[in-house]
This record gives sequence, C-alpha cells and structure tokens, in this order.
Amino acid sequence: MENYIKESHTRSIKMGILSRNLYSAKIVKGEELRDILDRNKNLILVATPFMNRLYNFVKESEFFATLCDNEGCILNVIGNEKILSEATKLKMIQGAYMDEAHIGTNAMSLAISKKSPVQISGEDHFIEAYHKWTCSAAPIKDINGEIIGCIDLTGYKGNAHPHTLGMVVAAADAIETMLEISKYNSMLEISKRRLETTFNSISSGILTCDLLGNITTMNSYAVKLFGSTRHEIKKMKVSDFLQNWEEIIQHINIKRDFINEDLHINAKINKLQCTLTLYPIYDQEMNIQEITIVINEFKKARKLAGKILGGQAKYTFEQVIGRNDKFTKIVDYSKKIANSKSTILITGESGTGKEVFAQAIHNYSIRKEEPFIAVNCGAIPKTLIESELFGYDDGAFTGAKKGGSPGKFEIADGGTIFLDEIGEMPVDMQTKLLRVLEENVITRIGSSIEIPIDVRIIAATNKCLEDEIEKGQFRRDLYYRLNVLPINLPPLRDKRDDIPELINYYMKKISEKLGKQSMDIPEEYIKYLMNYDWPGNIRELENVIELIINSEELQFNLGNKVGEGEKNIMCLAQNNSLELIERQHIIKVLKEVNGNMTLAASILEIGRNTLYRKIEKFHINYSKIEHCSEMEQ
Repeated sequence: MENYIKESHTRSIKMGILSRNLYSAKIVKGEELRDILDRNKNLILVATPFMNRLYNFVKESEFFATLCDNEGCILNVIGNEKILSEATKLKMIQGAYMDEAHIGTNAMSLAISKKSPVQISGEDHFIEAYHKWTCSAAPIKDINGEIIGCIDLTGYKGNAHPHTLGMVVAAADAIETMLEISKYNSMLEISKRRLETTFNSISSGILTCDLLGNITTMNSYAVKLFGSTRHEIKKMKVSDFLQNWEEIIQHINIKRDFINEDLHINAKINKLQCTLTLYPIYDQEMNIQEITIVINEFKKARKLAGKILGGQAKYTFEQVIGRNDKFTKIVDYSKKIANSKSTILITGESGTGKEVFAQAIHNYSIRKEEPFIAVNCGAIPKTLIESELFGYDDGAFTGAKKGGSPGKFEIADGGTIFLDEIGEMPVDMQTKLLRVLEENVITRIGSSIEIPIDVRIIAATNKCLEDEIEKGQFRRDLYYRLNVLPINLPPLRDKRDDIPELINYYMKKISEKLGKQSMDIPEEYIKYLMNYDWPGNIRELENVIELIINSEELQFNLGNKVGEGEKNIMCLAQNNSLELIERQHIIKVLKEVNGNMTLAASILEIGRNTLYRKIEKFHINYSKIEHCSEMEQ
C-alpha cells in the first residue's frame, strides 16, 4: 500500500469514519442539490459526452463512470445496469459526497486532494464495501490550473487494468480542453454580442461591403434609414445609391480614405439626404478586403446646428404674464392649437410679445424637444433672404461656402420656424414660401434636388396684411395660407389691469439680471403708469422699469416730484436717459423765462416750431408751467 494511501487511512480514522459504513456521511437533496448542479452546469454539459464515450469502451466489463465537483459531490453517474444498481444500494448517487471527510479513502477523494490521477483497488479503499472495486480517477482543472471536478471509472477489481487509468486521464484532458474552448467561445460570444450591441446602438447607419459593392452587414439604424428588411438590403449594391462607386474605389486605393460625400438616397419610405464616410478594412498584407460606410442624415446635423445656433425656445406659458379676461382666453386658445400642424399667424402692435407667444406655443407642443428657429424677415437684406431661408449648394454663387450651407428651414426640420415681420418679406420670396407651405419641400440655391421638410410655421406681423394686399405688397394666397389659425395680441392699453403685475414681474426679473435691489413704486405712480397709453406696449414698459432701476435721479423724481402733474410720468416711458435730461432742461428754461416761448427757443438755440414739437413729444404740460410761473411772480 502506497504511503499516501496509508496517510489517507489514518486521516479517515481520526475523522471518525468507520470502515463498516455503507454510505457517505453527507448526501444532499432537493434545493441544495439543484443549486450545486446549477453551479456546475457547464462542467456537466461538457463532461457528459466524454463519460459516455469512456463508458462505451468498457461497458461489457461492467464499469460505471462518475463525475464529481471540486468538493467531491457526485454530479452524474453513468454505467452498466448491474454494477450501477450495486452503486445505488451504496448510495453512490447525485448529491453524495465522496471526499475523505465523509466516506474515507477512495480514488476520487485522493485525485482531488493530490491534484493528480490515482488508481486504487480492493483494500486500498477505507470502506469495506468498496473492497470489491478498482477505481481510477483524474482531476479536472480549469485554465488557471484550479481543480473544478473529478472523473472516475469504477469496476470490479478483477476487470481493472492499468490502462483504465490512462483512459480516465485522457477523458479528463479532453474535458479540460473542451472547457477551455467553451470558455473562449463564451468570451468570444460575449465580445460578439458587445460589439453587436454597440454596432446597433450607434445613431448612424453603418454598412460593410466588398470591393464590388455587395453589402455584407448593416446595423439596425441603417435598416431603419432604408425602410427595408435586412434581406432586401443585402440584395442591394452600394452602386444602387452611390453612382460614382468605381471612382470612389479608385480614390480609396490611392488616398486610403473617403470622407463626407453628400448624396441623396431613394429609400423605400423616404428620400434621404445624407453624408457618407467610407473607411477601408485591410488584410495582413494591407490589401483592402472590405469597406465600412457610415451614413449620417443631414436631419441630425441640422438638429445639432439648431441647438448650436440657439434654436431652442426659452419662454413658456408660465412666463406669459396677465390675468385680463380677454388675454387669458387668447392664452387658452394658443394652448389648444399648439399641437396642430396648421400655420399660425400672430398679429399685434410692436412690443406686444409675439415671439414670446410663438416660443410658448412651441414649448407647449409635441415639437418642444426640436429646434425653434426665429427669422426676422425685415432684418435680412433682400439679396440674402433666399439663401438664409433655403440654404445653398457648393458653388451656388461667388463667395458661397465650400460644401454649401443649410437654410433655416432645414435647420428647423422637425421643429418650428418663426417668421417675424412677415409683412416685410419681398414679394418674390413670398411665392417661394407659398410653395414650401403647399408641398413641404425646399430646394437649395444652385440645386435641383427637393429636400422634404417637416416644419411648423408660425408667422407674425405688426402690419395690417389686408392693407398690404390692397397695395400689392403681399400675396393674397399666401395670406390665407398663413392665417389658418390667427392670434391677435391686444396692446397694453387694452389690458391695463395687467400693468401692476407686469411691473412687479419685470422689476424682479431686471433687478436680478442687473444685480441691483428692486424698488417699490409709489401707488400714485402706478396709477399714472396704468393711465399711460404705452405706444411701445410691453417692450416699452420693460425699458421703463430698467431705466427706473438704473437711474438714481429718476428714483428721486418718483418720490419727490409728483406735483408736476400727471403727464410728468411720461418721462418714465423714455428708454434713453439723454432724452430725460433734455426734457428736464426744457422745463427748467421755460420756468426761468416765465413761459416765454420765443426767449426759451433762443436760450435753447432751437426754432420755436422745434420747441413746440419737443414740448409735445415729451408731454410737457405748458399751461401748468405757465401757471407755476405766475404764482412765483
């Protein structure tokens, strides 16, 4: 008996194992066994074919094969019916532990503890019931050399042969090889899935093709762009949508890359306007084998450009101030039409908040995450307005940017375009705008390609377009196209009850912006402000509040010079402090000369008619100045 076997026997005795025992001291069942089998699922799947093959070699000699985990727990048993029934009587079944601590010395326990193949026979076993058998066991190791299990072949000792251990070792080696391959395959599969997930998560269309243009692979976004199935796309060739394919291949062979080719693809569901970037794939000899094509829609570039250009609406209906009944009905109506695709025409005097309403409508609609592009039709030179709105292609005119440039309609695609001062648009441009409204396509200057767009149009004007139509300055058909959903914003004088709330709002907003402390306006001046007609509307009111916050002299006048009469408050309406100083200087001179207009004009070095115009402009109450002069006399 070998020394390592004697030492194992000694340990078995010390651990209280009795040689007359028939069963392992530890046999697990139920949930505990299922957990063990689940943890070793891969080992069982890989080892089972080799156990069957091993058993087939010796099945005529009455053997059974056993697979254990690294703790000696039996995971699987395959064998001759006669000898297997004997093993079952001894409860050598799934869940039985064959380690030294629970069943004493045996080949499986020694193979695991010694980490090497072992064959023992007869009385080498510590348990007397096993003396009739010869067992050959070999450990199974992972790629790091750690024991993960053990395979054993057991038969009657008269049938055993030294070559039996060799077969077990060969089976263990084969299992280890397959586990290693399985591990690598699993890693490759994970890597493959990781690449596929990344490939399909990219929001650009990606295709690969051979040098003949046969499409081999594509990502999910490419399938979406083309609006076809993968099978249909694989039947296509790149030359079906890229006409100069042969020239591109020649270019790639020389330059090794091909970047940013603009083209239009007739896809199944729509016409795509795209930028293509091509990258060659080389073999070990640096010969081009395949080409990767990256397709980016202009729509995404336009959306990004819209954000860069500040094309996001910042105002919402929460920032639209006013409780006037007529005004709140306009707000409610604006909310109701926010999701309509129809064109909106906002009319109203200058300064009534037409762009604020346009932005609020956009932010209340389903397009709120898309660009909001504002265009002042009156501020763009007539020679540039077409390129500004519709863009231009490369070489369209002298000075055109290389590669061309998208217009505001392209940038606003998916969102809203706000055409302010639409009444100032040249008549010839009105004709082109009408076509956009009718057909939902635009054509860049210098191009014949129609680009489909999805844009909500909100137009605004402070002019009476009906009058402009009569003058021949505005197209009647365009007016009806724009005026589908009309909104007329009332002037501030028609909602005077909102003035106190607007004063508080702008006082807080502007003081925070300027980093200054807001101030309280005396009640009597609030009344004056409410009685003023505000020709500049809300914009004028905002300017006045900013002037109040900035001008310490004006703050003093507010508190101490109410006695100059109601019209004195009109000085608040001036957004230029020089005009305020001029007004005060005229009043001072008039008082000094007792209201003598000729003498005052001489001192001021202006004509009498000019002085009268300034008195009217600055709302100076001449009669009260004259009365004040008489009192002083």
